[in-house]
Amino acid sequence: MEQAMTPEEIKEQKPYLDWSLTEKEYNYIADQLLGRLPNFTETGLFSAMWSEHCSYKKSKPVLRLFPNKNARVLQGPGEGAGVVDIDDGQAVVFKAESHNHPTTVEPYQGAATGVGGILRDIFSMGARPIASLDSLHFGELDDPQMRMKVADTVKGIGDYGNCMGIPTVAGETTFDPCYQGNILCNAMSVGLMDQKDIQKGKAAGIGNAVMYVGAKTGRDGIHGATFASADFSDENATQRSAVQVGDPFMEKLLMEACLELIHNHADWLVGIQDMGAAGIVSSSAEMASEGKSGMELNLDLVPQRETGMSAYEIMLSESQERMLLCVNKGHEEDVKKIFDKYDLDAVTIGRITEGHDYVLHHDGQEVCHIPVASLTDDVLEEASEEQKPARLQKAQDEPAWQPTIDNPAKTLRQLLQRPTIASDEVLTQQYDTQVRTSTVAGPGSDAGIIRIRGYHKGLAMTTDGNGRFVYLDPEIGGQMAVTEAMTNIIASGAEPLAITDCLNYGDPNDPEIFWELHHSIQGMADACRIFDTPVISGNVSLYNENNGNAIYPTPMVGMVGLIKNLDHVIPSFATHAGDAVYLIGKTGDDYAGSELQKMLNGDLSGTLPALDLQAIHEYCQKLHQQMVAGNVTAAHDISEGGLGVALAEMLFQGETGMQLDLRSLTAAQLFSETAGRLVVTVPADARETFENEMGPDAQYIGQVTNTHWLELHLQNAEMNENLTDLKKLYKEALPCQLKSKD
Repeated sequence: MEQAMTPEEIKEQKPYLDWSLTEKEYNYIADQLLGRLPNFTETGLFSAMWSEHCSYKKSKPVLRLFPNKNARVLQGPGEGAGVVDIDDGQAVVFKAESHNHPTTVEPYQGAATGVGGILRDIFSMGARPIASLDSLHFGELDDPQMRMKVADTVKGIGDYGNCMGIPTVAGETTFDPCYQGNILCNAMSVGLMDQKDIQKGKAAGIGNAVMYVGAKTGRDGIHGATFASADFSDENATQRSAVQVGDPFMEKLLMEACLELIHNHADWLVGIQDMGAAGIVSSSAEMASEGKSGMELNLDLVPQRETGMSAYEIMLSESQERMLLCVNKGHEEDVKKIFDKYDLDAVTIGRITEGHDYVLHHDGQEVCHIPVASLTDDVLEEASEEQKPARLQKAQDEPAWQPTIDNPAKTLRQLLQRPTIASDEVLTQQYDTQVRTSTVAGPGSDAGIIRIRGYHKGLAMTTDGNGRFVYLDPEIGGQMAVTEAMTNIIASGAEPLAITDCLNYGDPNDPEIFWELHHSIQGMADACRIFDTPVISGNVSLYNENNGNAIYPTPMVGMVGLIKNLDHVIPSFATHAGDAVYLIGKTGDDYAGSELQKMLNGDLSGTLPALDLQAIHEYCQKLHQQMVAGNVTAAHDISEGGLGVALAEMLFQGETGMQLDLRSLTAAQLFSETAGRLVVTVPADARETFENEMGPDAQYIGQVTNTHWLELHLQNAEMNENLTDLKKLYKEALPCQLKSKD
C-alpha cells in the first residue's frame, strides 16, 4: 500500500510533488522544522496545509494591501467569515468561496458542495444564513458539453440551497472562451446574528474536549485543497476522487444543532470551526494555533463510513457536513445530547494538551507528532517574480478601437441576446428566491435585498466581477469590479458596508499572472479605501487554467449594504409615467473589453481610462442622500451593454416607456461601458431639488412615458423600439441557446 511508504522511501520517491509540496519545502520541513524525515501521514498533512488554497503562501504578501478595518468591522479576515455591525446589537456575517476545479470536473457536486461549505463558514460564526449568492463564469454555449455543465452547475446550486431553505437572491453569470476548460463557481453566503453570539475557531484550555460532530468521514475529497492548488489539465480533468459529495438535509440538521448549542449554551463552547478544505487537519490545527494550544487526537474514534481508512485518509478527507468543536471539559455529554436529538454523530476524539504539539494516534500507534505552528505559521511564503504582460505594452502603442454604429436599434437587439446580457431567468428560476419570506428583491434586481425581521431595515447584497476589464488592465479593472459592486448597492438604496472576494487567477508561478494578481489587488484596495468598504473575508483561487491556458484574471467582489429604513428601497425598474430621467456620471468612448467589442470583433483589445474614484464616491453619496430624502423612484447601474441595455432593462418589468434626448451622445456611446454610471428616475416635483443637490453629475435626459416604447434621439441617429419586442428577445435568448442541438 502507498500508505506504507517509509520516511526514507518518501524522501527517495518524492510523492509529495504530486501533492503541491515542493522539494525545497519538504527539505525545510525535514531539516529545519522537525529535525527528521516526516512520515507518510505527516507529509500528507504538510502538503495540504502548505498548499496555496490553505496557506496563501504566494498571495499573502499582496493580500496585505487590502484595508480590513473601519468603524463597523467587528471581525476581519482570519476567521470563518467577516462580521460587520448593523446597529441594534446585530451583525451581518458574510464570506465567499471558490469551488472552481471541483465544479469543472463534476459540476453538480462541485457546485452543491461549494454552497454547503460557505454556509458552514457562516453558521460556525454563530450566525443564521439568510441568503446565498453566486458568481458563475462559463465557456461559450456553442459547445454541447459546456451547455451540460451550465445545467448541472445551476442544478447543484439550486438543489443544495433549496433543500437548506435559504434563498438565492442575487448573482451573475458570464460566458467567455477563456473559461472553457476551467469554469468558475464562486458561492457567497450572508448571515445574521446578535453580536453577543460571535464565535471563533479557537481551541484552548488544557483538558478541554475536541469534538467531531456531523456526518461520517469517507474517502471523498481527499487532497481537495491540493487539487485546487495545481494547474488543471486533461490528465486531472476526471479527478473525481478530489470532489466532495454533499447532503443538504444532513447540513440542515447540522446547522440547527450548532445554532442551538451556540445560542442556548455558549458557556459550554470554547470554539467551533467548519471542516472545509483539508478536512480535520485544517480545522484542528488552525483552532489549536488560534488558541496557542497543543492537541492530541485519536483517529480511531472518528466516525467513518468506509472501512480500512488510513490516518492519512481520515485527516485529509473533505467529506461534507462536518464541524469541529472545542468543548469545556465536563460538558461533552451535554453537547452530545443536542446532536443526538438531530440524529448526528457527536464524538470526543481528542483533548487540548499542555505545550504546542500536534499528536495523532491511529490503530494504537502514534502516526504524527509535530509542532502545531509547523502546519499553520511556519509556511514558507514564496516571493514571486512579476512581469508586466507584453500584451499591455502592445495595447498602449495601438490606437483605440472605435466602433461604427449605423443602426443602434439593431445593435441593441443583438446585445440583448448575448448570453452574458440576456435574461438569466431560465437559470435563477431553479433557485428558491423567496423561502423564509424575507426577500424584498431577488434575481433581476441590481442587488438582492433581505428584510431583517423585527426591524424596519434590510440588507442589500451583490456579486460582481468582469474578467475582461482586468485582463486589459489589472489595476483599473480591479477598481472597476469594486465600483460596479458599489453602484449596485447604491442603486438599491443601501449604504455600502464592506466586501468579501474570490480572487480567481491562473498559475502564479507565471510572472505575468502574478503581476495581474498584484496589480488588480492594488486597484481593488484603492477603491475599497475611497469607498470605505474594507475587505473582511475572502478566498484566493489560483491555478485556474487548462493545458497552460489561463482564465482571464477574475476577481469577484461580493458587497453588502445596509438599508436603515425599508421605505427607502429603490427598485431597478421605472414605474411612474411623468418621472424625469437622469444619467449619473459622465460617458466616454469606453469600448475596450465591452460586450459590444466582443460581439463585433470576437476578441478584446485596447486600454482602459483611469477612474476618478473620489468623484464617483462623492456623487454616489449624494445620490444615496437623495434616495433617503424620497427624491428617487428607480435606479439602475450601467454595466454590460452600456446605457442602451440599462434603459431597456429598466423598462422590461413595468408598462412604461421612455422618451429621451441623448443628443450629447453618439450612437456608439449608447453602448460604451464607462464605469461608475447609473440611470435614475425622479418625481417631476423633485427635479429642482435633485438637480441642485447633484449638480453637474446628473444630466437630465428625458422622461418616463406610458407608451411602452423606448424613443431615443442621439447625436447621429434616432431610435424608437417597441419594448414588448425587445423583451421577447431578451427573455428567450438564453433558453434557446441552452437548448440548441448544434
